[in-house]
Amino acid sequence: MSAFGSNAIHSAFDFSALIVCITVTFFTFIHHRTDKIQNKVFLSLNFMLILNALCELLTISLENIRFQSHSIFRVMDISRLCYFLLHNALCPIFFFYVACVCGAIYHVGRKRILMFSAFFVVTEIAVILNPAFHWIYHFNEQRVYCRDKGIAAIYISAALYFMMALIMLFSSWRALTAGKKKALIYFLFVILTGVVVQLIWIDFKIELFAESIGVLGVMLSIEDEDDFTDAETGVYNRYSLENNLNTYFIKNRTFQLLCVKLINTDITERTMNNGAAGLVMVSITDFLKELIPRYHIYLTSSDTFVITVFDRDEKEISALAERISSRFDKPWRIGDTDLLLNAMVMSAKAPDRITNTSDAFYMADSPVPSNIDKKILVDSDLDYLMRRAAVEKAITRGLEEHNFEVYYQPTYCTDRKTVHGAEALLRLHDSVLGNVFPDEFIPLAEKMGLIDDLDDFVLCEVCRLIQSGIPAQYGLECINVNLSVIQCMRPGFVERINKIVDSFGVDPRHVNFEITESVAASDYRILSDTINALKEKGFLFSMDDYGTGYSNKQSIFSLDFDVVKIDKSILWSVHDGKLGGIILENSVRMIKQMERRILVEGVETLEQAELLNKLGVDYLQGYYFSRPVPKDDFIGHIKKAYEAV
Repeated sequence: MSAFGSNAIHSAFDFSALIVCITVTFFTFIHHRTDKIQNKVFLSLNFMLILNALCELLTISLENIRFQSHSIFRVMDISRLCYFLLHNALCPIFFFYVACVCGAIYHVGRKRILMFSAFFVVTEIAVILNPAFHWIYHFNEQRVYCRDKGIAAIYISAALYFMMALIMLFSSWRALTAGKKKALIYFLFVILTGVVVQLIWIDFKIELFAESIGVLGVMLSIEDEDDFTDAETGVYNRYSLENNLNTYFIKNRTFQLLCVKLINTDITERTMNNGAAGLVMVSITDFLKELIPRYHIYLTSSDTFVITVFDRDEKEISALAERISSRFDKPWRIGDTDLLLNAMVMSAKAPDRITNTSDAFYMADSPVPSNIDKKILVDSDLDYLMRRAAVEKAITRGLEEHNFEVYYQPTYCTDRKTVHGAEALLRLHDSVLGNVFPDEFIPLAEKMGLIDDLDDFVLCEVCRLIQSGIPAQYGLECINVNLSVIQCMRPGFVERINKIVDSFGVDPRHVNFEITESVAASDYRILSDTINALKEKGFLFSMDDYGTGYSNKQSIFSLDFDVVKIDKSILWSVHDGKLGGIILENSVRMIKQMERRILVEGVETLEQAELLNKLGVDYLQGYYFSRPVPKDDFIGHIKKAYEAV
């Protein structure tokens, strides 16, 4: 092939590389992916490749001139020198880019930076001095380009940066998503292929084109942020936050996490049209971007922003939180409407208080307690969040490690001697937190979707005890099992209950399900169908916590309860005055007129027991008889009571 034909092929490769890199740069700018350090390094790679391609095209064009003047040759020589100066910097810049993507750049000290830069500085000086010493290349008497021995130093330097990038890539493997891993490996492979081919076959100049294709691949898979940004506000989304937090924690970066939670977002729906919510979030985003770079702001839900703050002291963090909070004291102008929004700002340091990604999202997703009157929560103010997170972990751990145990509190007939039954109560003995009480872990189990597992565990334990024959041996009629109404409302609930009880061969008449009245009133039709279906099988039902402030007589009329449990607060109110006694007497009278049996809980004294006996209550429960106790202690208690009678 003639020299002209060879140059034409080389020009085609270089021109293609130029077009690819210009296109990549164009798309990077129009999508505004220019603000992060990573973005800037990526653009630097593109600009270097563009200049490289231009230098190559200029050199090839001048080589095609048959009779070169001295001036033309000098221009060609300078173009070749510029090419080497720029191309020698590509691998070091790419190594720096990998460090940014992996998050390693934030832990590189000054000494290590100098060490990593040494190879580049030496080879760059060699290129600069090449016109005098011809270490890298020279032109022979016919003005033909020839490589010299010093070019090996450039390839060795490139190989070293290539290997360091590869090592960094694998050492930070957990910090990268699958897409980033594949893209960077692909980029390295393409670069390696181009370099090796051109090193072995000098006339087959595809190195520049291979590099441009690799850069295009990186743009499409790493620099493309469409999946990481919120389309409406332009800030980063929940998925992006998760990826970045994983990197920060793996690299042990120190930062402050600010969470801005809108509390009264329903005001937008009440006062404006459907599209207003998006405009509100855009306005808040614009304000936050005045304080924090865009790439540190994340919209994790329709009412929550999360901000990561680096390299600021406590005073600066406090001032930032205060400025954000105070902005919500003023109305937000949305179109022609002024909206006054309420927001809570939470601030926590990572990895001191927020130790992992799960903790961060727990802070972002947890509802703000209604009893907190502060607008900014920091440090100890966030203990409730840490406690919630710890209890959630304890629940999961409890199911895995069998840390749950069923306790039993006996219920007595009003003669105070005969044990009627018992209430099964769940307890959690955690290896980390110690004893965790139901009032704390039951609501969280419902939010976690694990309440079914807990309810089924209690029912199985109760059935196992009934199956043993011990309760019947000592005269117990039934054992009460608390049910989550969330569970009762789900399809297939009746079938699952029947399957569990049938698997133990237990008579359903010995199982009494307790349902809290306040929840039972939420959907009478569905709950009534469930109760009726189970009562046909023989199960008993009790209304729990009657009189706790959610009293609804409709639930007593609508649902076929066998027993109504009057809450201890009504019994205890008797000691507060005459009104308490009237409420108790009228409650008992009304329930008896409805032909329901009555159990009163919270009995702690003989005086209370005698009063309830006079009122005609059927069953009693409370510390006067026994606290909730483990199964073995409960068996001992009912045995002793049975023998005493």
